[in-house]
Amino acid sequence: MIRTLTLAALAAGLVACTGDGKPVRSASADAGKDKAPGAGKGYDHDPFPSTYRAYPGRPTLVTNVTILDGEGGRIDRGSVLFRDGKIVEVGQTIAAADGVTVIDGQGKWVTPGVIDVHSHLGDYPSPGVEANSDGNEMTGPVTAEVWAEHSIWPQDPGFARALTNGGVTTLQILPGSANLMGGRSVTLKNVYGRTMQAMKFPGAPYGLKMACGENPKRVYGSKGRMPSTRMGNIAVDRATWLKAREYDRKWDKYEADGGDAPSRDLAMDTLRGVLDGEILVHNHCYRADEMAIVMDMAQEMGYKVTAFHHAVESYKIADLLKARGVCSAVWADWYGFKMESYDAIGENLAILDQQGACAMIHSDSENGIQRLNQEVAKVIASARRAGITVTPEHAWTWLAINPARALGIDKVTGSLKAGKMADVVLWNGDPFSVYTRPQMVWVDGALLYDANNPKLRPVSDFELGQPGEGDVK
Repeated sequence: MIRTLTLAALAAGLVACTGDGKPVRSASADAGKDKAPGAGKGYDHDPFPSTYRAYPGRPTLVTNVTILDGEGGRIDRGSVLFRDGKIVEVGQTIAAADGVTVIDGQGKWVTPGVIDVHSHLGDYPSPGVEANSDGNEMTGPVTAEVWAEHSIWPQDPGFARALTNGGVTTLQILPGSANLMGGRSVTLKNVYGRTMQAMKFPGAPYGLKMACGENPKRVYGSKGRMPSTRMGNIAVDRATWLKAREYDRKWDKYEADGGDAPSRDLAMDTLRGVLDGEILVHNHCYRADEMAIVMDMAQEMGYKVTAFHHAVESYKIADLLKARGVCSAVWADWYGFKMESYDAIGENLAILDQQGACAMIHSDSENGIQRLNQEVAKVIASARRAGITVTPEHAWTWLAINPARALGIDKVTGSLKAGKMADVVLWNGDPFSVYTRPQMVWVDGALLYDANNPKLRPVSDFELGQPGEGDVK
């Protein structure tokens, strides 16, 4: 049995990819230390640190392609040069130096890798059986102490499908939405790793998954406990934030004056990270009125919502979202599967963008993540019917730089700019066509997928030996 992308590379001590230039903390650097949380002191300490190492790549020049740079720029008959894991140059005329692999992309398109801000791969992996269902800790309405990364199964076949079918190179894994505060999210590079730490995006901030609306009130109201109403949702949230603010004050005082350290609380650690601006809030919410209430609550309690997810009614409050600097991660056309999702329109994303609010596409699906480019194509078509013109180069911002900003990683990825991570997709045609698929996908300049090379067609360990998967001898 031969694996197409062996994990041995991860064990070989390859050069670290630090993303924002900061050193990657070794797994043993703080062994035995019980480090306290605090602003810039504790929340950046990860007891499960990234051990991500970039796969080895080779200097590559892709020429004669249509380039969408991820920030709204387009270059026809362009070229992209990358080496040592980073973009070196993007333009129309780039000379090929000795030792550079040259790929003629006549008739093809190049984009930054797709970034999905909302995924449950690894936490709800395939096969979708109860034994693998690890995304929702439905034992209390507030479970801010749980971390999605502790459920991630790196062998989920969905990771390879997202890479090879959808060109997805980075994704945020979130807990589910049963709880008001479901726990921490984690951002991953879409590479093979034996462990979750080997996939963890170096330097990416954590997120806090929150939820409003039907899910929490249905799950806990059905158990005869609070919350069972939308007002109950907000009441539990506010009471929890008040506790977090008190916890924050105690630790601030301890860190300033010394004395006896307050007792640690894992849930409060996460919420203190939010209050200190080190952990980003990603809030599942559908209705416009509820999003407005949540933004008011955030202002009252002293934190910021980074992005509302699903947000099917965001178009109704685009001005409020713009004023508060809150992003919306939305679908193209999912609606009607429950009451709060009923008032959706296909132009949602385009209207938000037109009004100057931050917006992006997302999947929330192991299938949808494989065709986010086509989901954006649907939005372009809906916008056109409504009289809104969206260019292909601008539309790619919804797949690249905007989600990178929402994840706090836009300085190192999300566009084809010199010095950024060489997360690059060569598409075999217009990426907004249903007939187009990724031809090649590079992550940090390493070619991880080549449609023409059977040895570079990633397969999960779980699937090796299954009919049609992997090479069996």
